Amino acid sequence: MKKIILFFTMLLLGNMFLAQEKDTLQFQKSTFEYQYKKMYIPVGLMITGVIAGGHGENSWNNKIAATRNRDFPNFENHADDYLQFVPFVAAYGFELAGMKPKTDWKNRSAILIKGQILNLGLVYILKNTLKETRPDGTSLSFPSGHTANAFAGATLLSIEYGQDNKWVPYAAYGVASTVGIMRIANNRHYLSDVLFGAGLGILSMKIAYWTHQYQWNTTKSTHDPFVGNIY
Repeated sequence: MKKIILFFTMLLLGNMFLAQEKDTLQFQKSTFEYQYKKMYIPVGLMITGVIAGGHGENSWNNKIAATRNRDFPNFENHADDYLQFVPFVAAYGFELAGMKPKTDWKNRSAILIKGQILNLGLVYILKNTLKETRPDGTSLSFPSGHTANAFAGATLLSIEYGQDNKWVPYAAYGVASTVGIMRIANNRHYLSDVLFGAGLGILSMKIAYWTHQYQWNTTKSTHDPFVGNIY
């Protein structure tokens, strides 16, 4: 019940925030305009994560965890600790390799920072508020921070390079999905943790784009403000 209350509170606040920003964005030279349809996937993942959040005998969480424990009881791999950062590195590495991003590095960095403050801030709050137990018995399970981080990076990478390079979103979200699967395989998270984390990461980065003002590297005006007023 706590998860449901917190989720819909976050969703309500997010919609209020975006509604206030929408009119302003119409006058900005934004490269990623707000459209309510672009909320379907991340919000859908978050809702599915909430629905899957039970721990009953027939719950999705327990069935997948039981399958993992039966088929891969000794699986342990730390690649997900590093894979989660690959999309962020690629967001700058692709440009160095000659690919053209949508935004310059200053605005891109500002968007990344804002998106991650929102993303990781909400992950921290939810983890420490709900204090859900992980499959391995440790604490702070819900939601998956690794997965949220990976999907936030995949969203940044897809927006920056996906329009001109159609393979980028597939590769970016493929890496992010691998991180989520490995969190389950490593017995560190339940399915609900990963689904909610994925949606939260995507939505956080999209909000960062929707609300960005693009204040750097804009064309400077050549008009002299004193002409006609002072001389």
